[in-house]
Amino acid sequence: MTEARTKARPPQPASGELPRSARAASLLLAVVAALGLHALLVSGAATREAAEAELARSIADEDRDVCSQFGLRPDTPKFAACSRELAAVRRRQSDRDRAAAAGIP
Repeated sequence: MTEARTKARPPQPASGELPRSARAASLLLAVVAALGLHALLVSGAATREAAEAELARSIADEDRDVCSQFGLRPDTPKFAACSRELAAVRRRQSDRDRAAAAGIP
């Protein structure tokens, strides 16, 4: 029985202090979160750029299709005027959509 009493207890962490394994897990979690945020921000910018490029390609394709229906060939002044007018139509439709979403008739 005296052997059991003479064995030293493992040191207990002081009040408010985390055990070593908990600190390691917290540090690992913080590093993973930081890397995740970094990846999100970097890939977010690339995704946004790709979406903008795809939108520009779609608009160019629509302009070519619509203006070609009127016999206008690309790289002509009339085709450029047609594209500008289509851009104005898109802008007015976008304005109407925003107004409708805001509840403005």
